[in-house]
Amino acid sequence: MLRLEDYAYALPEEQIAQEPLPRRDASRLLLLDRATGEVGHRSFVDLPDLLDPGDVVVVNDTRVVPARLLGRKRTGGRAEILLLEAMGEATWRALLAHAPAPGGVVDLGDGVSATVLAREGELGTVRISAGAENVCAALARLGRMPLPPYVHRVPGDPRDALDRERYQTVFAREPGAAAAPTAGLHFTPEVLERMTARGIGRTSVTLHVGAGTFLPFRGAEVAEDHLLHEEPFHVPEEAAAAIAAARARGGRVVAVGTTVTRTLETAGEEGGTVRAGAGRTRLFLRPGSRFRVVDALLTNFHLPRSSLLLLVCAFAGRERTLAAYREAVAAGYRFYSYGDAMLVRGNP
Repeated sequence: MLRLEDYAYALPEEQIAQEPLPRRDASRLLLLDRATGEVGHRSFVDLPDLLDPGDVVVVNDTRVVPARLLGRKRTGGRAEILLLEAMGEATWRALLAHAPAPGGVVDLGDGVSATVLAREGELGTVRISAGAENVCAALARLGRMPLPPYVHRVPGDPRDALDRERYQTVFAREPGAAAAPTAGLHFTPEVLERMTARGIGRTSVTLHVGAGTFLPFRGAEVAEDHLLHEEPFHVPEEAAAAIAAARARGGRVVAVGTTVTRTLETAGEEGGTVRAGAGRTRLFLRPGSRFRVVDALLTNFHLPRSSLLLLVCAFAGRERTLAAYREAVAAGYRFYSYGDAMLVRGNP
């Protein structure tokens, strides 16, 4: 039994990053050795020098949808809808706050509305009506970036335009995410070019991140009582081939983020390769889980008592991970989505 109280740590509120740094690759990078627990401190711009020629870096090319919709019920009260996954052009699974019962309508402005089709607790299904306008265009115009609740914004915040650019990776391509794969936010074209020049490969998979990935455990004291929300993923043939080629030449598979890690381990096979194809995953990697594919993990710092922190602890060890987190706090690292990064490497 994994007690969640054993996966908590203290963090001053002022170390929760509220906006990105002026340059993506200016973030700090904490190094953690899985074998020794040794910690080092670098900058993200140094990443190409910390990897070896022949390694392959796997990124998540999902693109964040402006999925946070604010509106009013026909009764006048406010409602909020966070789109999680498209079920058709106009129908979405969603998180609902103060929304009406099934059959109720939320006016989103400019003639666009959302009808609640079904609801179970905070989860539901909505249909977006945009008249003659394309639904995706309406969402892009009216929706806000679905920042996590610890990043504080007010309506009309002047940082909204910045969020639309920076809460998105430079390699984002496939629309569908309700949250950013935050480990990828640090990459710049310059860092990617230096990786290529050094002989480090790069390939992409897609996992459309749902908000449930980032939520702390609710109403549970042990991790085993928690289920992750299901998320769709796709491993292209070229990604499977790139991973197999890296494995054959003795290179490492470097996962950029917990979403890539969950995708690769869901599709993983004995020998460290992966199956190409699409599917859905609710894989919950936690201490005791086995990693068949991922050799090194680039990740941000995560919320206490969260599934993401448990994944990192599963990969690097609980004591070493929490010790590294304590050192990061003491050294003034910036935490969470817009914060600094951590590279976990070495044989366990």
